[in-house]
Amino acid sequence: MKDFPSCFGENAVQVSDFSSSSSNKSAHNLVTSVYQCRFGRRSCLITVGWSKNLMGQGFSVGIDDNRDQCLCKIDVKPWLFSKRKGLKTVEAYSSKIDIYWDLSSAKFGSGPEPYEDFFVAIVSNQKMILLLGDMPKEAYKKTVATHSSSSSAHLFSKREHIYGKKIFNTKVRFLNNGQLHDLVVECDTVGVDEPCLVIRVDNKNVMQVKRLQWKFRGNHTILVDGIAVEVFWDVHNWLFSSSHGNAVFMFKSNLMSDQDSPSLSWSWSSQRALDTRTQNHGLSLVLYAWKSE
Repeated sequence: MKDFPSCFGENAVQVSDFSSSSSNKSAHNLVTSVYQCRFGRRSCLITVGWSKNLMGQGFSVGIDDNRDQCLCKIDVKPWLFSKRKGLKTVEAYSSKIDIYWDLSSAKFGSGPEPYEDFFVAIVSNQKMILLLGDMPKEAYKKTVATHSSSSSAHLFSKREHIYGKKIFNTKVRFLNNGQLHDLVVECDTVGVDEPCLVIRVDNKNVMQVKRLQWKFRGNHTILVDGIAVEVFWDVHNWLFSSSHGNAVFMFKSNLMSDQDSPSLSWSWSSQRALDTRTQNHGLSLVLYAWKSE
């Protein structure tokens, strides 16, 4: 699998591609999620990208086949007062695909992705292929679609850009139908003799790394929702780079065997291969954390 499906072209990025250049500032307001779905007997990848700029929030939907060939893509440009609900129709697998959305009452946090009072629904042959949001009744009523267990979608990869001075936060579900958690990364590197990295889930400290100058890369396992979540971090740029580069954090909730687990010398750009091996086992959340000036 590509780092992001081919439908997203210039928005498809690798961790190693990011620097502190001004051209990367727009990436701060980008969240990309990849879902494994089924159209009948066929498997596909659906990538949903949320973006934000001065005009408001927008999103894109791309559909790839299991050979990473782009089947179709739609863009809903950022809006201020319009396009908060709608329908677009495309074709894939010689079938009509309807993409519905209703964000008229959506609630947003600091990022571009809504977390409440919205839905995005992808329907083919009157079957619900992918349903996002917390308004399933409204979505099924609007689409007149039926649910099939064979077409259930699985989120296996999410990448998000977050920023702050010393506190970085987002929301995440480590299980597809699990609880929505508040995830916080805290690290003060300015004017501090011994920087310390702290990670909290729902205001509870689950991980702390002291002597960060010596442990700027590493991994640790935490427990969330009764399952093991492995945390990898790389804060080298925060500590030793003269530019304002980003730190990278990855949270993996899966059932990998020991031989599949990445080593400490693992390159972050090798996420591509890791996603391919483990897409059926759990969520891979990658956070690019940028220090605000």
